[in-house]
Amino acid sequence: MAMEQDQEFVEYLVKALVDHPTDVKTERTVDEMGVLITLHLNPEDMGQVIGRQGQTAKSIRTLLRVVGAKRKSRVNLKIHEPEGSTRGRREPSAPSSQGHDIASDIDEFKL
Repeated sequence: MAMEQDQEFVEYLVKALVDHPTDVKTERTVDEMGVLITLHLNPEDMGQVIGRQGQTAKSIRTLLRVVGAKRKSRVNLKIHEPEGSTRGRREPSAPSSQGHDIASDIDEFKL
């Protein structure tokens, strides 16, 4: 089955951003809501595709809307979160030796 323009565009764009371009795969499904492109990639590349505060992913979605509008269709992007991903689940870090430890100030205030 030949890839559609919107799906090719996503693969081309994401492969240019990531460190593991051979792991980039897309799935395209069409329903009454429009087109959904699901992006699968290497877990190490998630941060590069999402970007700071989601700005890169938001930009990719904006460009996809333009591609879809050109063809009079609604195109959405879903970034598949791989099994075992740690996105959004940070472990508490040790206090920095350079910065001020606010937690110790709070504990002292409670005394």
